[in-house]
Amino acid sequence: MRNWLLSVVLLLSLPLGGCGYNTLQSTDEQIKASWSEVINQYQRRADLVPNLVNVVKGYAAHEKEVLTQVTEARAKVGSIQATPELINDEQAFAKFQQAQAQMTSALSRLLAVSENYPQLKADGLFRDLQAQLEGTENRITVARNRYIKAVQEYNVTVRSFPSNLTAMLFGFKTKPNFSVENEKEISTAPKVDFGAAPAVK
Repeated sequence: MRNWLLSVVLLLSLPLGGCGYNTLQSTDEQIKASWSEVINQYQRRADLVPNLVNVVKGYAAHEKEVLTQVTEARAKVGSIQATPELINDEQAFAKFQQAQAQMTSALSRLLAVSENYPQLKADGLFRDLQAQLEGTENRITVARNRYIKAVQEYNVTVRSFPSNLTAMLFGFKTKPNFSVENEKEISTAPKVDFGAAPAVK
């Protein structure tokens, strides 16, 4: 009965601007394509990690904690199946995003450690891997931005009238999107004390 009623309402709403079925299909396909690019770039980063860890280990073997954190973060990222269905499951998507954030954090610590080793910083292979990693991080940012825009367009279509009726009829639901990893931190205004005495150099 409910589907019949929705079908009638849908037919009556067609003159108002179309049912939105084609738009739902095209925006859903755009999300899938954008998601594939996000996964490709994250995979590219994961593939760089073992080489980067091995080069750093050659110069800074006693930095075991940092090296272990990077290795564990990569293993955690690898354990999450990044299937197309992941983008329809909000909890799985959140776990994926958290694992990637841990990987980013571990890599940042690894690169910070390298600052303490001039010979490592001078190593040509390390510099090449570092440049590749920086380029990959930029590609990840671009891919995530495209995905965010694709999801936004799709979610607006799913929630707007009359296409929301088509979405309900055919089972289209809003999809989760990337969020800011440290939202609580960036929402807290920094404290600035102009009364403090300047540091003596």
